[in-house]
Amino acid sequence: MVTAQGFWSLIKRPALLLFAMLVASLALASLAISPAHADETNTDKYDYIFSGNVKYNDEPLEGVQLLVDGNGYSAEVVTDEKGHWEVGVPEKAKYNITLVESTLPKGVIVAPDEEGRITISEKGATVEAEFGLTKDKSVNFFLGEGVRKVTPFIDRLMGSIMNGLNFGLMLALASIGLSLIYGTTGIAIFSHAEMVTLGAVGAFFFSVFLGWPIWIGIPLALILSAAAGYTQDMAIWRPLRKRGLSIVQLMIVSIGFSLALRYLFQFFIGGGTTLLPTNPDTTSKLNILGPIHLSIVDMVSMAISIVVLAAVAFWLLYTRTGKATRAINDNESLSAASGIDVDKVVRLVWVLGSVLAGLSGVLWAYFRPGIKWDMGWQLLLLIFAAVVLGGLGTAFGALVGSIIIGLLVELTPLWLSADIKYVGALVVLIVVLLFRPQGLLGKKERVG
Repeated sequence: MVTAQGFWSLIKRPALLLFAMLVASLALASLAISPAHADETNTDKYDYIFSGNVKYNDEPLEGVQLLVDGNGYSAEVVTDEKGHWEVGVPEKAKYNITLVESTLPKGVIVAPDEEGRITISEKGATVEAEFGLTKDKSVNFFLGEGVRKVTPFIDRLMGSIMNGLNFGLMLALASIGLSLIYGTTGIAIFSHAEMVTLGAVGAFFFSVFLGWPIWIGIPLALILSAAAGYTQDMAIWRPLRKRGLSIVQLMIVSIGFSLALRYLFQFFIGGGTTLLPTNPDTTSKLNILGPIHLSIVDMVSMAISIVVLAAVAFWLLYTRTGKATRAINDNESLSAASGIDVDKVVRLVWVLGSVLAGLSGVLWAYFRPGIKWDMGWQLLLLIFAAVVLGGLGTAFGALVGSIIIGLLVELTPLWLSADIKYVGALVVLIVVLLFRPQGLLGKKERVG
């Protein structure tokens, strides 16, 4: 016979098991009724919140993925049924917010921004966002119809390499001129940047202001650059050298002269950007080989740079004045004692260096494109970086340094923001001065 206590012991375990199953089923049901908010990431963890709504034709889009990264932090979020999303970030700073376009409906893309704040990549459309006075920042993307054609990375890499070579060659024209002047005088001429601007401004004056053909305007601009170089040395630098001014004093004079010329250019051409005349057919890109696309202007620019650089190399290696220039570069006193007219050679170097800088300015006006009153000043850091990298006072070192700097500038935007592509030149300056002050092809005697 089963007693009451025995009966309770029989049903006790099944009842407990049934109760546990009931509790588990209620918990699962509650989770199904109240799903996790896929549109919120780390909003309960951090105080600074980015948020936004993704809509197309006023209809919310669900399931669109967004990525937030910056300052060592990264997170991702997916829009809810209302198209809403929120992401918490640990600190008040700049962050990159990327909308992954592959998660948008077919035929929908992020519309281009007129101010150029949106960057399109294989990952998606990216905008840089920063908080204002509050801890909340709304970031929205405007959508439109279209099909996004993203250029493969290898194609962009090859295009950047060709642009880097083109830019490096035209940079070498200005860098070699500066390197030759430094090698024969020992002066770091800051006003050399304005010789770059003068070449472009001269071409603009003759071909646009006066309306003459560009094939006449460019040679006249180079003649103007040659006259400017000759006048500079005759009226300023030779008298100052004869008076025995120190290198620091001469450098300060060159900085002041550079400022005067720069604002003189601004006075005459204004603060805007002007263009040299060109045929639209010569600016359209042509398929050269595989992913390599170049315009006629690009090919002509590279051809002119190579021919001129080869001519300068021939002059330095095989002509009497070229050998005299190299001799002065090595030892000015010994060169003068051996019968070389140092002043005459230096004057020739000033003329040649100014012509090379003027030609570089004309080519950069087409590469950029456009002419601006401070365009030479914008290039000056890169010119000095190329000269220091290649080796102070060495023309061939300046060529090597210019090619490296040109490639560095054009390849940087593949991985970093295009706004900081010129910063690499400053990094190169610092690294070279720390580990190899004489540069790649320079001599230790030049250091200090």
